[in-house]
Amino acid sequence: MAFTVGELSRLTGVTVRALHHYDEIGLVRPSQRTAAGYRIYDERDVLRLQQVLVFRELGVPLDEIGPAIDQATDRAALLRKHRGELARRRTQIDALLAAVDAALGVLEKADTTMQPEDFKALFDGFNPQDHEEEARDRWGETAAYQESAHRTKQYGKPECEAIRRDSEAIYARLRELMQQGAAGADPAVQAAVEDHRKHIERWFYPCSRQMHHGLGEMYVADVRFTANLDKVAPGFARFLRDAIAAS
Repeated sequence: MAFTVGELSRLTGVTVRALHHYDEIGLVRPSQRTAAGYRIYDERDVLRLQQVLVFRELGVPLDEIGPAIDQATDRAALLRKHRGELARRRTQIDALLAAVDAALGVLEKADTTMQPEDFKALFDGFNPQDHEEEARDRWGETAAYQESAHRTKQYGKPECEAIRRDSEAIYARLRELMQQGAAGADPAVQAAVEDHRKHIERWFYPCSRQMHHGLGEMYVADVRFTANLDKVAPGFARFLRDAIAAS
């Protein structure tokens, strides 16, 4: 079976632009081209694209994916390895969902006295050391990290709820503006961007505009930040980065 680039895009959800980019960098090249130069993908190309997407979901940088696939002597073994990692993540996600459900139960029954096992359920599935160690490695010597660590240790449930509420309100404003087609330099967007920066300053650490710009770049450079922000709306991470860059 063969697919044109448009057919493959509709089949997989990968944009035509991304497929063209993968072709240009040699990551997923179509096996054939028509006399008019149109790309034609066969089943092997589709399987390779699927492996690329799995690598992306696992957080592997784009420039490392091609060599990883090309150097694999046993493609089936590579897929089995991917499957095992995805299964491990599914187990963790299931545990995180249970933790969220536990938190919802607490919030919806605020008058109920929590028992020790209730507190434990709130944190099943989390591995804070994964993020704490990375944060220390990347920013542990900075004044911002130390200030943030000092402040957050003192926060209880009311403060955490206020942080969540304020953050969601700022993102909701930005999402609405993005969906209206507002540019990053639009005054209303810039007002929300400034509230975003002040939110960081209020709750975590002094955030200069230069530091804010650095955060914006991280939102699109790190796939984990991008994936989380894009839950607000598809493309939200890049919109936020561009809006911050325009400030």
